[in-house]
Formats: sequence, structure tokens, C-alpha cells
Amino acid sequence: MNWAGSALARRRARDGMGFVAPNVAAVAVFMLFPLGFSLYLSFHSWDLFSPPRFVGVQNYRRLVADDPLFYIALRNSAVFTVLTLVPTVVISLLVAGLLNRKLAGMAVFRVVVFLPLVASTVAMAVVFRFLLAGDDGLVNVVLGWAGIGPVPWLTDPDWALVSLSLVTVWKSVPFATVILLAAMQGVPENLYEAAKIDGAGAFRRFRSITVPLIRGALSFVFVITIINSVQAFDQAYALTGSSGGPETGTYVLGIMMFQNAFRFYEVGYASALAWVIFAILLLLTLVQLRFSRRAEAEL
Repeated sequence: MNWAGSALARRRARDGMGFVAPNVAAVAVFMLFPLGFSLYLSFHSWDLFSPPRFVGVQNYRRLVADDPLFYIALRNSAVFTVLTLVPTVVISLLVAGLLNRKLAGMAVFRVVVFLPLVASTVAMAVVFRFLLAGDDGLVNVVLGWAGIGPVPWLTDPDWALVSLSLVTVWKSVPFATVILLAAMQGVPENLYEAAKIDGAGAFRRFRSITVPLIRGALSFVFVITIINSVQAFDQAYALTGSSGGPETGTYVLGIMMFQNAFRFYEVGYASALAWVIFAILLLLTLVQLRFSRRAEAEL
């Protein structure tokens, strides 16, 4: 009996391994190998054609000590992250709070809010490029009706970074709203009813009950938004081109990595930049998780 049971257990284990083997192989081929190879290349000089040449930490030293464009890209990415993170979190909280109400026709509004999730980032950036283009762009035309002069959305370096943030916020809000709305729907209704009996208004209930109880989801939204902002590339490429213009207005870390890898063919240097970006994101994520755990412990 024990022999039959052990044979069945081995067969089930073998079948289970067979089912997961394709996924494990895909992860190894498309994730683990590229990660290991990029780390290997970060210590080499490689132009895609000649054999890689070992240079040690020279790529990292050059990045930190000798390349002023790295600090321009780092500054732009930091400003862009703040310009994206704050509106995304605030707007998502407000929209999720509105969608969490039980009103007639609310399902239609939820579908409309979530529609940007199905559109590609590049397509949305191209649409925004036409909307914000020059004096005859739709946005400037509408501003002209209100007596406001044309804004140099894509021709002024500072405004170009703001425009890039607008596109990213437009794309980020639906996903963040989905996460926060799901968390809000898990808040017990009796807490709101008790607060109403005590005389708490809608804003007080939202601040004192909803926000503390969805702190985990908020932390997740913070981390994901920061990661997506620091890694931003496709919307910047589609909106302002591959040079990070105008001037260096949208020269973010993703554009810098793309230029070094596929325009200058310095793949080893681009790989070193990629691992520096990974280290920055890891540090920011650990800091955010530490603060969120401390806040949860104080509740």
C-alpha cells in the first residue's frame, strides 16, 4: 500500500515537473540568461560586431565620473518621476473613491476610466504628439479660446518634460485605479456606518478609514509607478524622438541607454547603465517598503 502511494506521488511529481518545465525554460531563456549576459557585458567593451573585450569596472567608473550626460539623465528621470508619481497617486485615489460608490450607471464610468489600459503607450504618445504640436495643436487651440497664449509643449525643454509626464500619468492612472479600487472594495462597510453615526463626513471617512486600510495597495502603486517612471523609454521616444530633445529636456535614463546601445554601439556601457538603474530601483523599492512597514506597525 505504501509502495503504491509512493509510486503515485512520484508520478504526480513527475507530471507536475513536466507541466511547469516549459515555463521554467522560458524564464531561463528570456529572463535569467539576458540578466546574466547583461551583467557579463557590463564588464566588457562590445560593439555588437567584434568580440567582447574585458575592461573591468571601467564602464561603471566612466558612467559615474566622466559622463555628464548621466547626471542630466538622472536629474530628468528624478523630476519626471515626481511629476508622474504625485498626480498618478492623487488622481487614482480620487477616481477610485468615486468609482467605489454605489450609483446607477457606475459600471459605464468604470469602463471609460479603464479604457487607456488597452491602448499601447506608443500609440497614446503619438496621439498626444499631435494634440500638443505647435500653435495649431488641439490643446493650444482650446487654450486660445480661453485667452491663453500657445504653450511650447514640445519645443521648450521644461515643458517637454511636463508633456512627457502628462502622457505617462494618462497611461498610469487606470492601472493604479484598478489596484486601489480593488483594495477599497475590501474595506468593511460597518466601519463607514459606525463613522457616519459618530458624525464623520465623507472626507473624514476617506482620510481616516479608507486611506489607512488600503496602505498596502498604495505602497504597491508607489513602487510600480516609480519603477515605470525610471524605466520610461517608449513614450519619450514616440513623443520627442530618440535624442531626448528639445536640447536635453526629455533625456531620461531610458533614452540614454537606448542611444549608447543602438546608436553608438557601446553595448557594454549601456549594460552598465542598465545595472545602475536596477540598483537605483532596488534601493528606492527597499526604502519604500521600509517606510510602509513602519507605517503599518504604527497603526
